[in-house]
Amino acid sequence: MTETYDIIVVGGGHAGIEAAAAAARMGCRVLLLSGNLDRIGWMSCNPSVGGLAKSQLVREIDALGGQMGLLADASGIQYRTLNTGKGPAVWSLRSQNDRALYAREARAALEGIDNLELRQDNAAEILTGQDGGVRGVGTEHGAEYRAPAVVLATGTFLNGLIHLGDHTQPAGRAGDPPASLLSNSLIDNGLSLGRLKTGTPARILSRDVDFSRMTEQPGDAEPEPFSYRTPVFEVIDSRVNMRRRIWPALPQLPCFLTWTNPAAHRIIRDNLGRSPLYGGRITGVGPRYCPSIEDKVVRFAGRDAHQVFLEPEGLHTSELYCNGISSSLPEDVQQDFIHTIAGLERARITRFGYAIEYDYVFPEQLTPALQAKAVPGLFLAGQINGTSGYEEAAAQGLMAGINAALTVRGEAPLVLRRDEAYIGVLIDDLVTKGTREPYRMFTS
Repeated sequence: MTETYDIIVVGGGHAGIEAAAAAARMGCRVLLLSGNLDRIGWMSCNPSVGGLAKSQLVREIDALGGQMGLLADASGIQYRTLNTGKGPAVWSLRSQNDRALYAREARAALEGIDNLELRQDNAAEILTGQDGGVRGVGTEHGAEYRAPAVVLATGTFLNGLIHLGDHTQPAGRAGDPPASLLSNSLIDNGLSLGRLKTGTPARILSRDVDFSRMTEQPGDAEPEPFSYRTPVFEVIDSRVNMRRRIWPALPQLPCFLTWTNPAAHRIIRDNLGRSPLYGGRITGVGPRYCPSIEDKVVRFAGRDAHQVFLEPEGLHTSELYCNGISSSLPEDVQQDFIHTIAGLERARITRFGYAIEYDYVFPEQLTPALQAKAVPGLFLAGQINGTSGYEEAAAQGLMAGINAALTVRGEAPLVLRRDEAYIGVLIDDLVTKGTREPYRMFTS
């Protein structure tokens, strides 16, 4: 089977969503390929949007017509402005989001865009012509989709390998198979690849948590939305003859703060030999600014406590995300150290944390338009370029989609400068300096 499009987007994560939506709205016929259409817009790690520098990226994505701000506002269950004790330049909005609702809203948004088709299939090969330029992609099922421009937004799926204690499993994330053939195709087309690592913490059930031993962290009393396009309504409540704000539309939930302790750290140190990170089984470089709890205990040996934020996964689940204790230690070790934490002594773990290694393309091989120098028409966006975070991925996806459409139309690329956008800083850093560790944005 062979079909022809203007642009093919590989991957339905945050980068792929923005790339496909932008290109389709610019008049191109777009095909988005995803290995699992039920996981479009899935928040594989923390179900949240924004934070330091990341909220600035979301605002810029929104100003350029992107989707992330709207999706965050449609699924936000807590909004909190960070850094209010400092100057306005570093104020940062952060939302906690209903994971399932965010994904449903993302898929619905894509399905409502003209010129955009979704298809469940796994890309296996970049098809090129005699001139070395892109001609489309081939899939694991033997189909060929032709297009003069392709955007790869593969996230952690390129040769993804999950580590949990002694257990390793090929996967793009828990429950989804990896893209095991694309890396070889990229190498065959002249691109150099590296290896990175990230991780996720355990999830627990809220019914077994003693919140009285924790510090409640409510959201803003009157939060502002991420998107300039999200309507914020006020109505007159005739019962009390007062104006009443009816946004946000969803119930707002608190988060809670607790801490690790010397007992937890002792358990972790005693079991470092069983850690794939310290046992030598993980070769990829991990994130400097979001380290695993093993890394924290080793690197900050003088500290006897680290923050743990318990964050709701959604309105219709009692699962909590344990932000701050990402781990790939064996299941029994994770359970033991979690049970030492105040309020979590009886916590029931629903999903254990794990680490994941994956391939990425050294981003200095790209132009400022995020096009591969060695393969005209091939654009890359998101974690495949060495970044971490939903917001960094979405920003790249938006720019890659815009520039893929401009290329198809024979027009000059759109390149944002460092002095006019956080997106400009992000992309300029990647394509001029490169990265050998997961890159993330910060305010300064």
